[in-house]
Amino acid sequence: MPNSERFLNKLGIAPSLHPPQDWEVIPMMPLRGMLIFPHMITHLDVGRDRSINAINEAMENDKNLLFLAMQKDPQIDEPGLDDIYDVGSVVLIRQLLKLPGGTVRLLVEGLYRARLMSCLQDDPFLLAEIEPLNSYRGEDPIEEEATKRILLAKFDDYAKNSKRVASETMASIVNISDPDVLSDLIGGQLNLQQEERQELLETLDITERMANIIGLIDKENEILEMEKNIANRVRQQMDKSQREYYLREQIKAIQIELGEGDERSAEVERYRKKAEEAKLPDYVMERFEAELKRLEKTPPMMAEAMVITTYLEVILDLPWNKASEENLDILRAEKILDEDHYGLARAKERIIEYLASCCLKNNLKGPIICLVGPPGVGKTSLARSIARATGREFVRMSLGGVHDEAEIRGHRRTYIGSMPGRILNGIKTAGVNNPLFLLDEVDKLGKDWRGDPTSALLEALDPEQNNTFSDHYLEIPFDLSKVMFITTANMRSEIPRPLLDRMEVIEISSYTEEEKLNIAIRHLVKKQLLEHGLTADQVKFTNAALRAIIRSHTREAGVRELERRIAKVCRKAGRDIVAGLQPPFKINVDNLADYLGKPRYIESKLKHQPQLGIAIGLAWTEIGGEILEIEVQTLPGKGKFTITGKLGDVMKESVQAGYTWLRTIGRRYGIPDNLEETTDLHIHVPEGAIPKDGPSAGITIATALCSQLSGIKVRGDIAMTGEITLHGKVLPVGGIKEKLLAAYRFGIKEIILPAENAKDLEDIPPSIREKMVFHTARHMDEVLELALVKDKPQATAK
Repeated sequence: MPNSERFLNKLGIAPSLHPPQDWEVIPMMPLRGMLIFPHMITHLDVGRDRSINAINEAMENDKNLLFLAMQKDPQIDEPGLDDIYDVGSVVLIRQLLKLPGGTVRLLVEGLYRARLMSCLQDDPFLLAEIEPLNSYRGEDPIEEEATKRILLAKFDDYAKNSKRVASETMASIVNISDPDVLSDLIGGQLNLQQEERQELLETLDITERMANIIGLIDKENEILEMEKNIANRVRQQMDKSQREYYLREQIKAIQIELGEGDERSAEVERYRKKAEEAKLPDYVMERFEAELKRLEKTPPMMAEAMVITTYLEVILDLPWNKASEENLDILRAEKILDEDHYGLARAKERIIEYLASCCLKNNLKGPIICLVGPPGVGKTSLARSIARATGREFVRMSLGGVHDEAEIRGHRRTYIGSMPGRILNGIKTAGVNNPLFLLDEVDKLGKDWRGDPTSALLEALDPEQNNTFSDHYLEIPFDLSKVMFITTANMRSEIPRPLLDRMEVIEISSYTEEEKLNIAIRHLVKKQLLEHGLTADQVKFTNAALRAIIRSHTREAGVRELERRIAKVCRKAGRDIVAGLQPPFKINVDNLADYLGKPRYIESKLKHQPQLGIAIGLAWTEIGGEILEIEVQTLPGKGKFTITGKLGDVMKESVQAGYTWLRTIGRRYGIPDNLEETTDLHIHVPEGAIPKDGPSAGITIATALCSQLSGIKVRGDIAMTGEITLHGKVLPVGGIKEKLLAAYRFGIKEIILPAENAKDLEDIPPSIREKMVFHTARHMDEVLELALVKDKPQATAK
């Protein structure tokens, strides 16, 4: 009875369901991490119960056949069909030996390839229905013979390099003429991955299989060659290390004879112990050890020894792994910011949002904050408050006047007196690797032949790359990603563009009078009394006195000058107390002049009356808003144009643009066409010692020109700001809040603004906005309609 029929009858399967004659049914055994090629003879140790049952069943068969297929995952103890490769080998059991512990050792010989078609049973052993697979030759016998010869040559090189193939095995393989047998035997001798072995087993084209084996042998030969080179290099390094050790011992002996060895060894050991206590990162420790070895070889009297010693101390002083404990309690941070600063609602809101996002994602990777605003508005003190609110150390570095790149990144150690840059020095001073680092006055950076410090700051302020910040002195990457960087500036336009691109700008506007009053009451008076050794019972400021100081003795966007005036009052009060006068001293409007002298500023210098050729404009300065009286005067002449008042190029261009537009519509206002033949024009902006520039006075200049040339007066109770084009369009400008506060301070309650600046009115405190009247204009015709006092012909937009 055929083998397949015997197994089918044993299982009770009807003869009508017999598979085709070329299929077979034999016991199956999965293999862990190994594969048997046809024509191979090898030993197998078997311990799994199902596998032993399959062997016993196969031995009952007179052919002793067994189907072996490899598991996809060797870790699975009881694999199913999905865990076994479809293609395997049918083997002949030549010998069986039972070992202690229930293990069976087999000697098997691979016969032919077969494909698993189905599994007829899985208990107590796997019974497989298989289809024999026959290898086939290619159509070109010459190609087959050439591939065979290359395979033998490559395998010969592999056998010599690997020394894993016995000489007897190599001799027997060389004498094999059948390429099918040859390829299977060589494939079984190679050190291949599981997937590579299975792919060779599944390749039935003999020529293709030999070509694949050639590629695998080339790969193995390359690996063997690399292993050989690595082994040689390691051996050479060991020889070099032994030689260095011998020479180092000789140097130690010489130093001991000179009386230097003990001291230098003790110093080196002290540094090594400090490094171990500091728990330096591996890459830092590697560099540290290299410098220690240099120090050991360098005589103490050489200058190089001092350079190395300083370098080692810098490494030890840097907080590589030391960080302060952060406090990201948003409510606490909000409370601290409100305690330290009055107002600044928008800046505080953005900072709280920033801290909240840091708390949620548990890291600081994000935009660098840049606080932009006039001097004295509290940018630096706000940064200090953020540090206090988050529990971070505070480090401040002023960038004003910094011209040298080395101040940021340090000097290379090739220079005498070299040192780390300011950033690493600040980190070292803080003692932790996560301080709040304030880069003050970033808009004051310089640039000259010594380098561009802006470029040096780019890496430090880029969250994507500052985790490997490189200082020229240290030459070891330092992680700045945990540092909270905050920058400050007075003018956004002066910040270098690449730096501005890496920062998120928070605008801090000028303070209103009410805000200054509240800041003085809550903070400044208390601070100055404390600094001068006074108490609130000895010196008392009335609100009216503080308001008078703000109006008549200071003119600024912030409160720095206000604090100086309060300090002056405190100093004089302290002098009186020391002189024997009895407190308390009550500072009010009546006696304020006794402490501060006459008012420095007149509250208003405007007449608020219609005037010919004079228009009131609004300007932005670094210390806040100001008003500008643009004056125009005509003289008999031949079209000469004079501009005075220390105006910049942009402002002069605004004069030309306004004059050109006015000539195109002059007839509507009675302006003659022959101005260039009969009239000279002089345009002046008072306070000529102060430089003035920018396009925002464009509509003011055009209004003053129209008034003087047409004889129509300009209202004295209205101010304006906006840029003008050659076609009379009114374009938006900046600094609206500061400009409107200046107008309010001078008693002007009616304002003309560009229509696109209407959104900026939200920044004005409601208490001031309600007392003023705002007009928006898109064209100069609308401006003239509002600013000139007498009726004119209706103008149409152009």
